[in-house]
Amino acid sequence: MNDTKPRPEKNAKPSFFRRIPLAFGAFFRTFSDVDYASRIDHLRQPEAVAAAPAPTPAVAPQEPPKPPPPQLKEASPDAALQLLALLQRDARLIDFTMENLANYTDAEIGAAARVVHEGCRKVLNEHFTIAPIREENEGSRITLNEGFDAASVSLTGIVVGKAPFHGNLTHRGWRAKEVRLPKLAEQHDATVLAAAEVEL
Repeated sequence: MNDTKPRPEKNAKPSFFRRIPLAFGAFFRTFSDVDYASRIDHLRQPEAVAAAPAPTPAVAPQEPPKPPPPQLKEASPDAALQLLALLQRDARLIDFTMENLANYTDAEIGAAARVVHEGCRKVLNEHFTIAPIREENEGSRITLNEGFDAASVSLTGIVVGKAPFHGNLTHRGWRAKEVRLPKLAEQHDATVLAAAEVEL
């Protein structure tokens, strides 16, 4: 059986006494062996620092797709013109609004305003069913929970955070539940709000 001496581990570090003959041997061999000297010189060079991997460009957070803009319905002017004509007929609203009130006393303006008010009220009661949006009394303390209808309830004052909101009801709001405007003949000119009057 052959005696095999255990070989030193390849990566074992030599002791101080082992390094003494290595140093002398390397010293003298460097003079006589160019290739060996080149390898020694190479060992003396600082190890190349591995190039840091290029930073991965940060992916910009994608914005959620914007909702499409609301489709705007083109309002027909005929209904608005018809309502103006009714307010003029029953309340003389256009006459009152277009008049220069600087030449009238407060008493005269107050008397005219009463006629306009009564006529406007008649038009609204005859052609619309109008109801308050909120049933609570004005001045009441109310709570608006998450998901409240922002189209029918307007927040005023300092609005901070999100629902639920607690506040005082300053106006109950109004909603038209029914509209009963008269039907117009096809040839009717809705732009004539009040016909000119000629006395013969």
